[in-house]
Amino acid sequence: MRKFTKLFFIISILLIATNLCFGQTETKAREISNAEKFSDKSGTLIQKEFIDVGDLKRCKIQIAKFTDLISNQKTSAVRFEYAYISSYSSDTKLALLDADEIDGLIKSLKLIQEKIIPTSSTNYTEVSFRSRSGFEAGCFSKKDSWSIYLKLERYDSKSYVFLDKEDLPKLLQLLENSKSKL
Repeated sequence: MRKFTKLFFIISILLIATNLCFGQTETKAREISNAEKFSDKSGTLIQKEFIDVGDLKRCKIQIAKFTDLISNQKTSAVRFEYAYISSYSSDTKLALLDADEIDGLIKSLKLIQEKIIPTSSTNYTEVSFRSRSGFEAGCFSKKDSWSIYLKLERYDSKSYVFLDKEDLPKLLQLLENSKSKL
């Protein structure tokens, strides 16, 4: 009986240790925008309308308008859609930027354009704007220049859209156009 108890105890400890070492780690919950929360409501009839604004580096920018046809509530957002294509796979990356976040993105991009890009950095430096859905826009320093990017999905390295500094005015114009159509 004593051998059985010791054996049970040892096996239990091994199982617990194995589970701790090889158990699944907690997955990151996908962050969603207020517009996504609105459009994902259950028990409602949702109309989704997508209005093209323009595109930049294979990234399509649209206005997404959501209407609850039962209560007649409405919300809108700026939608970014990027077709990721590699030699092995392809995928469509999406991001929604709530209407109340557009001004912050525009201000951030203007600061990057006017104050950061003209300078050089001796140390590696990152500058970024992040929305509540995980959409990110920013830049990072390279040897003598800056790389500008949009990242549509927070935990997906394949959702980067790299921009040239000449692309910033066009992006800002597309965002201003989007803001006026919300």
